Amino acid sequence: MATGASRGYYRLALPLTLIPASLLLLAPAAQAHHLMDLLHLQPTPLTGLLSGLAHPVLGPDHLVFLLALSLVGLGHRSAWMLALLLTGLAGSLLGLLLPGLPGTEALVSATLILEALVLLVRWPVGLLLPAFGLHGYALSSLVLGWTQGPLVTYLVGLFLAEGLLLLLALTVLRRLAAPGGEGLRRLLAGVLIGCGAAWTWSALVP
Repeated sequence: MATGASRGYYRLALPLTLIPASLLLLAPAAQAHHLMDLLHLQPTPLTGLLSGLAHPVLGPDHLVFLLALSLVGLGHRSAWMLALLLTGLAGSLLGLLLPGLPGTEALVSATLILEALVLLVRWPVGLLLPAFGLHGYALSSLVLGWTQGPLVTYLVGLFLAEGLLLLLALTVLRRLAAPGGEGLRRLLAGVLIGCGAAWTWSALVP
């Protein structure tokens, strides 16, 4: 008989499966857009903040990576999540200073497969720190050439949006189920591998 924790995890299984699957279908269009392009905005401190707040939601690979991190975070202290956010911010700063890393988009998509291996075969969670830094690096590419004011507010908005998404997903998981749930762990790992492989392929093959 399924335990209460198991039932809680399987209540989450359907939305956690359908959301990435839907995003996979929309990925080519979603990855090509940025809030500034969608709304035809010019970089200002306000639009930079709005862009930073919106970007984690507009990028499907980054959003799926973030939501899956909340499942990893169930067994770790809040300081680990803060370390992830700071690493992502450091990656964005590096991207502003040294842009142009070849194959960044494909590498970012491949981090979903790495995340699946952390969940599935219990690879060290520390591997997700540089992976999250790579996401931060990629998110800086769309704001190259901006002046200091919009850049700063963009990074602040990005940090806040990522933190709120992680906190929200982690809070929901902790209330609905206790840590564990191998069934959902395997299901989510499969979704991550599928999305990561498809997005990596689309980035490598025009």
